[in-house]
Order: sequence, then C-alpha cells, then structure tokens
Amino acid sequence: MSALGERTKEAEDGNEIQEGADQYAEARSAPGVVAPGAYSAAWAQQQSLRRTGGRWTDETALPYNSDDPRYRDNPSNSSGGAGQVSGRITGLAADDSGYVYAGAANGGVWRSRTGGGTWEPISDKLPSPATGDLQLDGKGRLWYATGEANTSSTAFVGSGVYVLADPKKGQFQPGTRVGGTELESTIIRALRFGGDKVWAATNRGVWSHSTTTLSGPWTLEFAPNPSYLPGGANAKEPSAPYKNIANDIAIDPKDPSKVVLAIGWRSGDTYNGFYAKQGEAWQRVPLPGDIASDPATVGAVTFAAAADGSRFYAIEQSPSMDPALATGLYGVFVSESGSPFSTWTRIADSKKLAASGSGIADLPGYQPGIQAWYNQFLQVDPTDPNHLYLGLEEVFETVDGGKTWTTPGPYWNFFFPCWSPDPSKQTGDCHQTTHPDQHSVAVGKYQGKAYVIVGNDGGAYRRPLRGQADAAGHATDWTSLNDGTMDVLQYYSVGVGRDPGVKNNDYGRGRSLKVAISGGLQDNGQSIKRSGDKVMGSNFGGDGGDTIVDPRNGCNIAEEYVYLAMQVTNDCAANAGMWDPETATSRDIAPPDNKLGPDGARFIAPFTFDAKDSNVWVAGGRHVWVQDKGWNIQSGSDWTSVFDLGATVIGKDPATGKDILSPHVATAVAVSDGMAYVGWCGPCNNQGFTRGIAVGKVNDPASWRQLDLPAEGQLPNRYVSGFDVDPDSPNHVFVAINGFSRRWTEGPGAGIGHVFESRNAGKTWTDISGNMPDVPAGTVKMVRGGGLVVGTDLGVFYRAPRGKEWTALGQNLPTTTTMQLKTGPDGKLYTATHGRGIWSYDLSQLRAD
Repeated sequence: MSALGERTKEAEDGNEIQEGADQYAEARSAPGVVAPGAYSAAWAQQQSLRRTGGRWTDETALPYNSDDPRYRDNPSNSSGGAGQVSGRITGLAADDSGYVYAGAANGGVWRSRTGGGTWEPISDKLPSPATGDLQLDGKGRLWYATGEANTSSTAFVGSGVYVLADPKKGQFQPGTRVGGTELESTIIRALRFGGDKVWAATNRGVWSHSTTTLSGPWTLEFAPNPSYLPGGANAKEPSAPYKNIANDIAIDPKDPSKVVLAIGWRSGDTYNGFYAKQGEAWQRVPLPGDIASDPATVGAVTFAAAADGSRFYAIEQSPSMDPALATGLYGVFVSESGSPFSTWTRIADSKKLAASGSGIADLPGYQPGIQAWYNQFLQVDPTDPNHLYLGLEEVFETVDGGKTWTTPGPYWNFFFPCWSPDPSKQTGDCHQTTHPDQHSVAVGKYQGKAYVIVGNDGGAYRRPLRGQADAAGHATDWTSLNDGTMDVLQYYSVGVGRDPGVKNNDYGRGRSLKVAISGGLQDNGQSIKRSGDKVMGSNFGGDGGDTIVDPRNGCNIAEEYVYLAMQVTNDCAANAGMWDPETATSRDIAPPDNKLGPDGARFIAPFTFDAKDSNVWVAGGRHVWVQDKGWNIQSGSDWTSVFDLGATVIGKDPATGKDILSPHVATAVAVSDGMAYVGWCGPCNNQGFTRGIAVGKVNDPASWRQLDLPAEGQLPNRYVSGFDVDPDSPNHVFVAINGFSRRWTEGPGAGIGHVFESRNAGKTWTDISGNMPDVPAGTVKMVRGGGLVVGTDLGVFYRAPRGKEWTALGQNLPTTTTMQLKTGPDGKLYTATHGRGIWSYDLSQLRAD
C-alpha cells in the first residue's frame, strides 16, 4: 500500500464513526430503550455495597504522545502533529482569571487554575461521568449537563444537570442537581441562558428551568412527538429514541422571549426543522435566507451569538447532501442583525473551507464537514463579532465575518510541504496542530492574555485568541493541554506482557516483573507503556479496537483497527523510529470477514488466544476464525473458518422476493484448552434484536453448535458482552450480559441478571448476579482460586471464592465504563475503562476469604 493509502485509512469515514457510536449504544439498550432513572438507581445500589480493601493504580496517568518518535512504524500517526493527547472533550468553560473547566465524554469534569493543564477532577461523586455541555452563567456558577450528545441517541446517558456555585473550589455533589429526575437517562447537547431561564436541548425535547430557584422540576417546553417519550403510547416503538431530538436553542439577545429551537435527528425525519412559539404553541417556522428549514434538509445545528448582540452564527448539517460531495455540511451562516429570526446568509460551505488550508482537502470521499453530525462548535470572539472559530473535523477561523477563512488546526500535518518522516523531527518541520474531530470550545484569559481552547477526540488544546499562523494559515502557537493529569482516555481493550527490554531475573515470581501495557482507544490508536516510561507512546493510529499481548513478551502485540482489520508486531511496532512503509515491521493479518465491513464484523470485534496455548487464536466476525501460528502469523490467509454464525431473516426484498438477511456477528469470544465460546447478535439494534452463543472445539469444525437460548429463558434476551472460562475445566464458563434488566429496558425478553454461570458448556445457566447493581456488564474474569470479577458501566465488582455476595473492588476506582478485564503476568488485574484510562489492582490485596 502506498504511503498515502496508509495515511488516508486513518481518516475515518463518517459512516464508520456513526456505526461505532451506534454499536456502542446498541450493546446497552437492545432489545429496547432505557427508561429514565436506570443509571441513578444502579449508582445508588453501588454506593450501598461493601468495598474490598486495596487501591487501584492509574497506569495511564502520564502524558500520551501520539507523535512519539520511538513508534514511527507506518500504521502509527506519529509525526501527524497532534502531540500529547487524551480522551474526547465535549464541554469547555473558562473565565478571565485562568480557571478552565473541561468535561470529558465519559470522564467527568476537570479543573485547571492555570489556563489549562495540571488538572483535578471535580465530579467524581456524581453518578454520571458523561458530559453533554459545560457553561458558566452570569453569576460565575458552573453548570454541568450530563449525557453526551455527540454519538448516538442512547450512548453515555446522564443523570441530569448540576450546578457548582463556586467552581474555583469544591466539587459537584449529588445534592447540587437542578430540578428532579426529569432529565435522568437523557443526553443533553446544549445549555442556553436567556433572562432568568436556562434551556436544555436533549434527546427528549427542549426543557427549561429557572436560574434563580434551582429546586422544583424542569418544564418540558417542546417535544415534537410526545407519544414517543417514556410512558407514551409509542414509547416501545423501535424508532422512539430518535423522535424527539433537540440540537440547540437560539435566544434573541435583545428579547429573551423570542426563541428558536433547532430540532431534528441527524439522519433525517419528518419532524426536523426550526420551531418558534406562535401564541401558546410551538410551530415549525421557516428561517429566511440561505439556511435550510425544510425537514428533508435540516439535521444537526449549532448556534452562537456575538457578545454585543450584533451577530448570530449557525452551523447546519444536512442528511440530504449529495454523497458525491463527501460532506454533510450544508453551510455556515450569519444573521447580521443579531436576531435568529432575521435573514441568514451562507458564509462557508465545504468547498470554501477545503480551500482554506484544510488537511483533508485532497482526500477523495472525505471533505470538510463529512462528520458534521458529529463534529460541531462555534465561538465568537467576545471583543470582535467578526472573529469566529468554527470546529468541524478541523479548526477553522475567520476574522472578517466569513468572507475569508484559514485552518489554524488542520486535521494533521501529513503531506503538507513542511511534513517529513524524518524521526529526528518530531512533526517534521510543521508546527503542532490539534487532534481531529472538534466538539467544544471556550474563550478565557490567564494573566491578562486572552486565549481560545478547543476540545476534540484527542483532548484539549490552547492558543492565543488572536494567534500567529504560517503562510498556509496553519497556527504556529497551539499548546497541548494534555499533560497526563487529566486521564480521560477511552480504552476498548488492554493487554499486558513481560517487558522484553528489561532484565526480569525474577520471571515467574509474579509482582516483581516489569511489564509492557498496551491498549486500544477510541480515535487514539493504540497506546504502549514500557517499564520506566515517563511518557506513553502510540504505535498504531486511528481507532484501536481489541488487543492481545504475549504474556511472555510484551512486544508481541496484535491489535485491531476496526471490523477485524488486525495487525501484528513482534517489536512493539517500533520500526527503528522510521516511517517508511517499505521497512514497516507490522503485518496485516485481517481475517476475510474484514472485507465485508459491518456485515462481516462488529466495529470493535473480539479476538483472543487460548488460555492454555497462546499460539492458538480465535477471532469473531460473521464466522469464527482460528489460527495456530501464534505471534508468527504472517497474513490473513493463515486464518481458517471453523463455523458460520448464520443470519436472521428480517424481511423480503420487494423487487426480487428474496429474503433480506441480517448477519450474525460476534460480540464476545473466549477459549481454553481448545473449547471456544462465541457470543453474537444480528440484528444488533432494538429493531428485531437477536442474540446467541455458539460453542465448539477450535480444531474440530464438526463439533460446533448453537446453544438453545430462548428469548425468555435462562439467559436474558440482551447483548452477550464477555466470557471467561475456568482454566481447570473448559466446560465451566461465565458470561457477562450487557444492558439493563427488564425493569428499565422497554423491549421484549429483556430478562433479569447480568452474570451467569454454566458447568456444562452452556447447556444450562445459573444467574449469579445476586446483589450486583442493575447496570450493563461488559466483561468477566476469574481470579485467585475461583474469585470472580465483573466490569460494568459504573464500576468493577468482586465475588470471593465460594461466595455469593458481590462487593465493590478497591477503594478509589472512578465511576466510568469498564470495557475489558485482563490479568497480567505480574499478578495484577487490569481494567480498560472507556473514559478514565487503564487501571491495575494488585490481587494480593484481597483477603484470603
């Protein structure tokens, strides 16, 4: 593959990001939708549990350098220019005295006192770490809207809106919530203030609350399809989560009683459009000018007002854009009167932005605004209404009200004239840029100097509000604020092995070992932490999915991009610090299902090695794939399909009369002593959700069979998310079930329970959930002579050998989603969290009981 081909595959297709977000949500909501109160109830249950002794260690609480010159193998993003990165930042607020507040997608709120950096968490006592928006009001209070709205309609739901009266000190507390339970289990895209009211744009309509009296319920101002809200006549319809999406609120600065609501699902619906109050009722209204108002064209919208009231700006994404244009951006608009009801003029489209120095202008099929449903921010300079920052995949800027644009934060530096693969130049001769995929923005001051901070899929970056740029319009003065003190990295996986670069004379004595820790991340590739590292490196780019690491050699690593696009390295993907694809040491080993995309594998697809023989691997897509060459596998042709997971008939093609099939794709795999278990779903969303488990011997295709799992039976009709097999008995297996139990899931056969045990290879199952909180479970692991650990969306729980009661494991693990649990050769348990990094727990801290 050419150098350009290697790089462009890392510029994720907009459909891939949407697919990944939807699949993350499906695992938690199928076969139905989640009712309000689910997470808060689970959090209350968690607080009531006894905790074990011992403390967790944050293994990734150090800087993560995406440009680390040690790992310049061709699949990495090193030399791209993003520098030190962290997880997705979806909310930002800043004042004029150096205080900055950053809200992470699934990592809570963090405070800096120095204009960004040296962060401290201030929301760890809340039940939801998901950030929808952060805003400082006129009184200096910090408003925290939980429930991230950048992905899908049901992922990262929150527990409401909280207020911190003095954000310069103290932390958010459960008692600081505004109103009642009305906004539980929602996502909130924006908070807006007008008069003595705060407005919230949510996935269940637009709500308002008094800003002077914070008690009392929120008021539902408008929901376009109220029968689809929880408790409504159509609440159980598959389309219910998408019928009341609100994106933003524009309040006339001269008259706060005049309000425009931007309503609509990003993929299109008949209710999409702009709404205003006509008398006592909200009615759809056309906005004059170039901005689109018809339902077929309106998608996600973001507003921004100038501080002096003289300008109103808007971004409009459209679901009806011609695919040939490779963008979802309908345009960027201005109302030069300052009223959202006045005439809107288009000041930018994809072509205009591409010509402004964009880093993706030359990528076919991937133009500015391709992910406008996912990437949007607008910020007007408080001192100049013609000075505007625009966030899409990249950061754009205009100083003349949109007549001309520059790209101070290009997607990356690859292939600009300044770029060089020379490992002696960390980013070539280019200046640092920001990570791609922009979500949030704020303007503040520190020591009298004004700055802008942007939040994206790689954390937070700052530059002077009126900064410097080179001849191409690329900023020369970005500073990464991701110094390692705000560990909000979003891991899907973790793998641990003996560090081959360290003398380990005590190998076999457990905790004395020095290890290398790897993990796959959302949009931040794969991280690797070697023994003694002060900075983590990135040896693979794009999304990092599932990961396995050789326990005896931590530089033998297999990692996934997406859809089983697997690669393997035998030297940590260091490639002697070179970028040249001709000398790349990593090998593509994708099984054939990878070529089928979503029909062949999940976005993050599972694979593992045999607990008794690490040379035997199993990967799950539409088929079950096996290879026995271990870390010496050379290519995708080394895989053998041992079982077809099948498909479900979901209808008939009206033109041909043929069955329309939904492939069964693997969601979890485990194998020990040759016995493998594979969980699957298909369809995987709440529209006809079907799941199952296949069992068989890896070396005997004839032994494979589907287990009989009735919808209302021993296992709930929910997403199968993880297995672990007893190393002493391959017929003894545990399974973790995602989603909420039927009390909260409005869908058929949701059932009860989250952890189940079988002693006969899955013929019968026993619910061992006991007193575990009713919360999605993602991973299960046997430890210490039969003890059991389960990772969930709120924490990690432990059941002692021969015990029946569950306890919270350890004293200090933050509330966030645990995606995967692994044990290392050093005697520690490792957890990959999707929002707070990788943590370890020394299992010797557990009491013998």
